[in-house]
Amino acid sequence: MSQRVLVSQLQAREDGPVSVSGWVETVRDQKKVQFVILHDETGAVQLVNPATRELPEDADAGAHAALALTDTISNLATGTFLTVHGELKHDERVKLGGVEIKIHTLDIAAAALPETPIAADSSLDKRMDWRFLDLRQRRNNLVFRVQTTLEHAMRTFWVERDYIEIHSPKLMATPSESNAELFSLDYFEDKTAYLAQSPQFFKQMAQSAGFGKVFEIAPAFRADPSFTSRHATEFTSIDAEISWIESHEDVARMQEELLQTAFQAVKDKHGDEIQALFGLEVVVPSIPFPRIPLAEAREIVAARGYDIPRTDGDLDPEGERQISAHVEETYGHQFVFITDYHPEIRAFYHMRDADTGLTKSYDLLYKGVEITTGAQREHRVDVLIEQAKEKGLDPEHLDFYLDFFRYGAPPHGGFGMGLARLLMLLLGQDSIREVTFLFRGPTRLAP
Repeated sequence: MSQRVLVSQLQAREDGPVSVSGWVETVRDQKKVQFVILHDETGAVQLVNPATRELPEDADAGAHAALALTDTISNLATGTFLTVHGELKHDERVKLGGVEIKIHTLDIAAAALPETPIAADSSLDKRMDWRFLDLRQRRNNLVFRVQTTLEHAMRTFWVERDYIEIHSPKLMATPSESNAELFSLDYFEDKTAYLAQSPQFFKQMAQSAGFGKVFEIAPAFRADPSFTSRHATEFTSIDAEISWIESHEDVARMQEELLQTAFQAVKDKHGDEIQALFGLEVVVPSIPFPRIPLAEAREIVAARGYDIPRTDGDLDPEGERQISAHVEETYGHQFVFITDYHPEIRAFYHMRDADTGLTKSYDLLYKGVEITTGAQREHRVDVLIEQAKEKGLDPEHLDFYLDFFRYGAPPHGGFGMGLARLLMLLLGQDSIREVTFLFRGPTRLAP
């Protein structure tokens, strides 16, 4: 038997014997001819078989085999995995890729049940129940190829600039940021462990260790009972931290260069397919991204006729959409850095400007949604202790973290960014559930 060939490789092959493997998408069982659309991980191809419906009295073994093949194809259920050996033929009249395969033999690897539990119009929750079937769609397959390209491009960006990739622990003895939104679990010797909300403390530890520049792409956990389209209890966080910065501007510049590089990689590799399947163009952002201080952003939003109801001074989701619309209209840009946040709405470890008292931090909005928080960190241990106290935190509970700064630390900063949110917005989807391999939320732990 010939070696398996991927569907994406068929156009480049000459006519002749070929073997393909995949799953059945549709069967058109006509009187004189049968058509099967077979999918694999790279695309779809049309299979064809001249139907044999009855046998003459003097039928030979070949005729019996043809009848058996026709019966087998007639009974194929959607989703059946099989291997086909046949004859490849180029024919520009074939709409699906300009090639088809005439079936010689067909080997079923695993037959599917005749009734599928989901359909094209099934609800999102129903599709999540049967995610492995939902992921067979070409659009959903593309999501994760885009994700692969996006992550690879970011890793390449960092590695080529001598960043060190770290893998921080996800089991912690103390909270990573606050006592809220924590998952706890029993540990050995009657201890309690916590699932890490972020690698924040350990990214900073790497700075005190003299690593200079680090990154991590890994799971993070938030016990947040939110049911919005952009929240999850387990998600993939993209993090970076760099030493010897002068302000958060150094972090912002690195991030905008990172995103420009990653988006260009996605556009180059998948742009045409994204246009075909999602109906949108991948816009590679120009740099620098616009920057707007938070106070100015609130004034702009108010001038657009929206009164932000939050009392802490931050933007709410509609405020984020409004300021992003302003940036799109004014600068023709899909990204905007909102800067200069008040300490009350920032973490205790964000450095504060000596003149304004505002934090040296930013949020990055993309298409009206926050995808990142970045900042210069406070590296002076005495200042850290005081800022922690202001937030109602007990410095004794942060001793392991504060130790990172008691033996010297460089000025540093970094950011954390949600992978699913970035993908959701890049592909114009309404929910991170659509772009998460297996979503976890307050009411979903399976499959």
